[in-house]
Amino acid sequence: MMHITLKKTPFQYLLLLIIISTVVSCSSDKKSESKKTSVDSTTLVKEKEPINLKFGLPVDSFIVERNRVKRNEFLASILLKYNIPYKQIDLLAHKSKDTFDVKKIKVGNPYHVFLNKDSLHTAAYFVYEIDKINYIVYQLNDSITFSKGKKEVKRIQKTASGQINSSLWNAMTENNTSPLLALELSDIYAWTVDFFGIERGDYFKVMYTENYVDSTSVGINSIEAALFHHRGDDYYAFNFQEDSLTSNYFDEDGKSLRKAFLKAPLKFSRISSRFSNSRYHPVLKIRRPHHGVDYAAPKGTHVFSIGDGRIIAKGYQAKGGGNYLKIKHNSVYTTVYMHLNGFAKGIVKGKKVKQGELIAYVGSTGLSTGPHLDFRVFKNGKPIDPLKVKAPPVEPVKKEDMRRFKEFYKPLKESIDNLSLPVKQ
Repeated sequence: MMHITLKKTPFQYLLLLIIISTVVSCSSDKKSESKKTSVDSTTLVKEKEPINLKFGLPVDSFIVERNRVKRNEFLASILLKYNIPYKQIDLLAHKSKDTFDVKKIKVGNPYHVFLNKDSLHTAAYFVYEIDKINYIVYQLNDSITFSKGKKEVKRIQKTASGQINSSLWNAMTENNTSPLLALELSDIYAWTVDFFGIERGDYFKVMYTENYVDSTSVGINSIEAALFHHRGDDYYAFNFQEDSLTSNYFDEDGKSLRKAFLKAPLKFSRISSRFSNSRYHPVLKIRRPHHGVDYAAPKGTHVFSIGDGRIIAKGYQAKGGGNYLKIKHNSVYTTVYMHLNGFAKGIVKGKKVKQGELIAYVGSTGLSTGPHLDFRVFKNGKPIDPLKVKAPPVEPVKKEDMRRFKEFYKPLKESIDNLSLPVKQ
């Protein structure tokens, strides 16, 4: 078989070279175009700016006016200034009542009005800050809508310690710690530490979380663990989650730091008058606050102390409570017993009494129309409804939960013990 080879001319070589060059050039252009498209796409993504939202609204699309509620200022007086018809304001208040009652708008709280960027600057939204976290947004157009919202809250874990030279409150301030922490600690240790008897040299250590909104503290969220050194003794507190709903403070032995009050200072009685800020007085014939609960009972009925404490006052008020006793239970709670017929044997100012101890007898002394006990409870010096006092639990950690409790508190105790006290300058 014969093979015939055709000799290529210079023109054919030139043509082949042009074809190869064109193919390579097209391939290169496609890669370049693809690369260019990718770069352009990346550039577009980078140039896209995030929407600036506040209260869920795009603030850059509006003119936002911020103010605070002034004295004698209400929703109507605020919105009327922005030409919102009174009929529309009334409808807004009525529709949103179950979500937020506009009558509860408080003096000093901030509000924001979002104005359209048109020639009239018409009001589009009204935002009222209920507190430092919660707010409500009203849409101010023909179809009124409203919604409650919450600001983003960041919880930051913190530790604090300090030596007490004068008071717990001052110790917090001296160590650049939120004074609100002093209130939280005084509540936890109310039954353990006498905060009116703190001695120089007492100290505290605490692990807690603090809530922040927009880099501003809005309060203490919770205290996880604490140590209070008082008069030479160490008192630990660990916030242990007993179940899915309940958590309480216990010491390292699993004992509760809190004690409960008796439900009532009398065993057999009926309530004849309740806690009120405006009660018609049966003797004076005028309306005035009655910051207690009246228990109607026969003269001589036994009156008991609702908790351990010390008698800090015993006396007589002719134009008031008649024979009365005042018992200080701890740094937080004080109780008062009035209109007494007489006192139990040995009841004197300064005496320590136990929960359930007989202290007096029902009478009708002072301004009274009949035998009854006027019983009052004060928390941090302010009167509270005795029927709404939440008696804290006294049960220790359950036996079946002790192993879990020990595993929980031991690392916290180690962390608390390792916290150092600030060095005095």
